[in-house]
Amino acid sequence: DVVFRQIITQTAAPDYFMTEFVNVDGLQSAGRTATLNKLRKRANERTTIAQLWGKNPVNYKKSAAEIVNMGFAGIDINMGCPDKTIVKNGCCSAFIQPENRNLACEVIAAVKEGVAGRVPVSVKTRLGFNEVDYTWHELLLQQNINMLTIHGRTRRQMSKVPADWSNIEHIRSMRDSLAPQTLIVGNGDVRDRVHGEALATQHGLDGIMIGRGIFQDPYCFASDSP
Repeated sequence: DVVFRQIITQTAAPDYFMTEFVNVDGLQSAGRTATLNKLRKRANERTTIAQLWGKNPVNYKKSAAEIVNMGFAGIDINMGCPDKTIVKNGCCSAFIQPENRNLACEVIAAVKEGVAGRVPVSVKTRLGFNEVDYTWHELLLQQNINMLTIHGRTRRQMSKVPADWSNIEHIRSMRDSLAPQTLIVGNGDVRDRVHGEALATQHGLDGIMIGRGIFQDPYCFASDSP
């Protein structure tokens, strides 16, 4: 949240931050006031990206347009949080399942339409649902997004096994041929900056996401979700 971001900025500011993940369906409903609290930011924040989740493409489009006008640096779509309730509702890592992939593409298109090229659009996801599934990442790379962040576990694995960076590297190799303009960022078990930079070099990645959540499950907090 905004307080945590200010603490980190004063300590060791990263290249960018992501907000707590914000539900677009709540933002476009009677629950709007409470949802807006997750989009609070300081006027001096120039590198904060709003991370969104939800199910309705129309609400994604409306929310994306509003968020750009709030001054956020980009929009990130959460397609990886493994929380059972969220998945049951067809959101986040539920998009990985084949029957939901058309909707996932509609969501990405809606966000891109909402921002109208004014800020970058990115997606954060996992290696697969029950198992590693590169067809999912191939589909995402075909959507002309600016950045794809991969958490190195499947939805089934939650956080119970070590992150698999070799699979993240394979997705980066896919990117090289399918969508060279899309940045690939790795996430999972990054101990510190030195460790993260070593992983980026070893696996040929464009960046590393280090997630730290306060009083929340780190795999559902926007900065470390999915």
